[in-house]
Amino acid sequence: MKRTSSHRLVAHGRTFAAGCVVLLLLVAGVWSSWESAHHIVLAKGREHGTMAVTSCGEDACTGSFSPDADSQKRSEVTIERSVAAKKGARFPVVVKPGTGDVVRTGTPGFLHAWVPLGGALVLAALVIAGGMRLTRTAWGTGIAGAVLLLATFIAL
Repeated sequence: MKRTSSHRLVAHGRTFAAGCVVLLLLVAGVWSSWESAHHIVLAKGREHGTMAVTSCGEDACTGSFSPDADSQKRSEVTIERSVAAKKGARFPVVVKPGTGDVVRTGTPGFLHAWVPLGGALVLAALVIAGGMRLTRTAWGTGIAGAVLLLATFIAL
């Protein structure tokens, strides 16, 4: 079968469109992850301490904050509800500047912050395989996303 220029144009157009979708997915994953991750990655100069969860609602958990040496004591802080934040749990946190909200730190907190990127990698793998016909790249991308999600599950 002879390929005409119109067939090549359609193939390149499909690849370009799929590449744009992949780029959009990955940018959205990083953007969503960076919302929490930048408090962990750029934590120098922020208030560090340990949170002891005392109660949990539908969306958030509250608890006491035991500061490190350079931080101030707070009567109550709030963390976004997740499977890892249960009543009685204690874990290291960093306070978001200007608020009473905290983000979990350490390896579990770091991995948890990047979960949206892990999901975006898995979704992008499907688009890479189907739209761009790059199976090896798709497998690598999908495995990277799945490893990130699995590591987070194990760490929490």
